[in-house]
Amino acid sequence: MRKTTQLRRLLESPSLEFIMEAHNGLSAKIVEEAGFKGIWGSGLAISASLGVRDNNEASWTQVLDVLEYMSDATSIPILLDGDTGYGNFNNMRRLVKKLEQRGVGGVCIEDKIFPKTNSFLRGDRQPLADIDEFAGKIKAGKDMQSDDDFLIIARVEAFIAGWGLKEALLRAEAYREAGADAILIHSKLSNSSEVFSFIKEWDNRSPIVLVPTKYYTTPTNDFREHKVSLVIWANHLIRGCVQKMQEITKQIHTDENLLAAEDSIVPVKEIFRLQDDQEIAEAEKRYLSNYAKDPINAVILSASRGKLLGHLTSDIPKTMLKIGKESILARMINHIYEHDIKDITVVTGYKSDKVDLPNLNKVVNEDYEGTGQMVSLSKAIDKLDRTTLLLFGDILFRKYILQFAIDDPEDVVIIVDSKIDTNHSNKSDFVYATEPDVQSYFGETAYVNKVVFSEPNAEFDGEWIGVMKLSAKGADMAREFIRENQDKPEFSNLDVRDMINWFADNGVKVKIQYISGHWVDVNNISDLTLASEF
Repeated sequence: MRKTTQLRRLLESPSLEFIMEAHNGLSAKIVEEAGFKGIWGSGLAISASLGVRDNNEASWTQVLDVLEYMSDATSIPILLDGDTGYGNFNNMRRLVKKLEQRGVGGVCIEDKIFPKTNSFLRGDRQPLADIDEFAGKIKAGKDMQSDDDFLIIARVEAFIAGWGLKEALLRAEAYREAGADAILIHSKLSNSSEVFSFIKEWDNRSPIVLVPTKYYTTPTNDFREHKVSLVIWANHLIRGCVQKMQEITKQIHTDENLLAAEDSIVPVKEIFRLQDDQEIAEAEKRYLSNYAKDPINAVILSASRGKLLGHLTSDIPKTMLKIGKESILARMINHIYEHDIKDITVVTGYKSDKVDLPNLNKVVNEDYEGTGQMVSLSKAIDKLDRTTLLLFGDILFRKYILQFAIDDPEDVVIIVDSKIDTNHSNKSDFVYATEPDVQSYFGETAYVNKVVFSEPNAEFDGEWIGVMKLSAKGADMAREFIRENQDKPEFSNLDVRDMINWFADNGVKVKIQYISGHWVDVNNISDLTLASEF
């Protein structure tokens, strides 16, 4: 049902109906969730939310921008507090046209002089618009509307201005004859005597709308007995949120911490819920190629000290050594973030408390000195529930390398450097492959035959750099390997290459993505020098 039709049905309902003030998209959504069937787009509240006075200091186009967010965020109709119509009959025509375009259900305009003064400010007589001129605005608005259900409600300010019942009736009748769909009779008395005296004389000539901000003690059933069509709770959300913001701000300023404040405010996830973050998450899966695949997390093995680095790791683990201004781990995480992977787990061990980067899941291998890499990985077995990047925490690499692993559709992929420096005697994970690196896109696909921990020699096809991708299926197989072996005595000595070899021996193809350089493994002082140059 169109929002205009919803609002008209509220106005013409045989029962008393209620609408609630809102002043932005978030508050509008809260109003709808509370069960209200309509929203009052309060001029006072919208002005206040923009930090300006309720004297037409916010232009009508600025108000329109706010309304668009409110309308987009909700499925119930909005009745705009349109002040005086923001000008003459021509401004009114354009206002109606633009409100209809944004799905706003109707507008209420008041018979004051532009720019308006809030009805509850200053007790002297407020200047009212000429009756004929204001009636002309109503006619112009009705002539402009293309939707027959769009409402134009005339707000009579005769009581506010101190002009009495006779003037109120005179004006209301002129506005009804001009085409107004309802009359909002306003009063700033603390009781309902004025509005009820008007309603009695009006005698149901058209629907009546009330705003009982001042006479709030009036029993709601009295409105029903007087055949009121619609009651507007006009400014209570803005007043309530101001009070809460003042309390929270003062609390935090006084305490200089968030301990007390956090217990009295909603969690951030409630804001995300109101923003409908779940919808965009689902949309990302449908429309973004990165989300069309399984969600990806990352596990970084960083339990070792790095004894060959001597005193440099006496107080921090190797992964926290700074290369320039950032640690090895920080640089690695930045590359992971660039691939929109935010779920990152680091398995620590030596000086675990020194691994203190933000937004990390951290698990600890307490027996890091006496166990191998697979024990560390087993500490993060719960993270092997989706596509996972597995990385060693002591390497630097160009960020494109991760893309090679992520984009490959195979279930198990490792990055292998085909450039082997046989002049160095450092032991590492060297690979025998089904095919060598021919450095061509047209070369044969290469898979792992075996990975060995050895000194370099020309027989090997390359060196595994410590980057692996496991698809969701591959991660399941890794969990299976851990569970089958973790109770065996030899498990404590197993490294990740042993799992790779188990895959290969059991018919699981371990795909190789070759690179040539563009990475550094930091194991000793000379590696640290290379890393700094890198």
